[in-house]
Amino acid sequence: MFKQKYDVMPRHVLCVLGSGLDLGTIEEVVGEVGGPGFTVDRESFRQAPDPRMVRSFRSCLMDDTFERSDWKAVEEHDSVAYVLSPPMAVHSGFDPHRPTIAGDDDETFELVWYDAFDASRLMLAVTAALLRSGATAAKNESSGLTHGRDRWLAIADRAAGADDWVALAVALYYAWVKRPLADGNLLRSCGMHLLGAPDVEVEAAWLAQETGRRPPGAQVDDSVELMDQMALYLLCEDRARKIQDGEGFRLAPDAPRWILERHPCRQYDEDDFYFNPYGYWRLTPDASSTPAER
Repeated sequence: MFKQKYDVMPRHVLCVLGSGLDLGTIEEVVGEVGGPGFTVDRESFRQAPDPRMVRSFRSCLMDDTFERSDWKAVEEHDSVAYVLSPPMAVHSGFDPHRPTIAGDDDETFELVWYDAFDASRLMLAVTAALLRSGATAAKNESSGLTHGRDRWLAIADRAAGADDWVALAVALYYAWVKRPLADGNLLRSCGMHLLGAPDVEVEAAWLAQETGRRPPGAQVDDSVELMDQMALYLLCEDRARKIQDGEGFRLAPDAPRWILERHPCRQYDEDDFYFNPYGYWRLTPDASSTPAER
């Protein structure tokens, strides 16, 4: 049975590389763009190359967005800084529209749980501002994800220009959520905790661990599409707050039906940056439907 963790507060940890980075300049950019609660970890700032970074960035790269100039920036960096967002309080009833004020005639108060989405929006703006102020590469330690410089800036511009909630949610999803990660017969996402929502797992028999073989590309693509659409549904739809175990989900009326089941995050320890206190929604093929229905 799923039990939400309220005492674990996710936060963004952004690793920033550059040549000749100045701590004061970084703190100024972070303070101006991020605002209160966004900080630079002074103790971990170093003006020396970190030989682990090439391997680390390679493992965090989700798709082919790195140009030769991006790899050169990682290989030739001589400065490393870490930027932290404020811890994001965990809420009990995920609301995609995030009302910020609640109360009655006698008392009004500001809700804290809208901060997850807002912090992710601001951290993306901070990332773009740093890349435009001398930083040459960035990766998110809280979801294990990096993009090439041009990709970072394009997503940040897309988020800044979003004129409705859905457009912003899509931009933030592709900025911060890494997928697919393979774990036995599951494909899963990592990073939805940074948006205040559960991650998504897709159960696929063809990913049986004992085979030791890579699944066909088309099957992976289909699972990633399913994962993406389920995740965006969680971020954008009011109905997402009311999903119950055993309900079904499908991409279209004639598409295969999947059964939803909520699971706690067991892949990571609670003190891990990747840990999702909202857990996972697992999608399992509906074995009770007929082949035509599936």
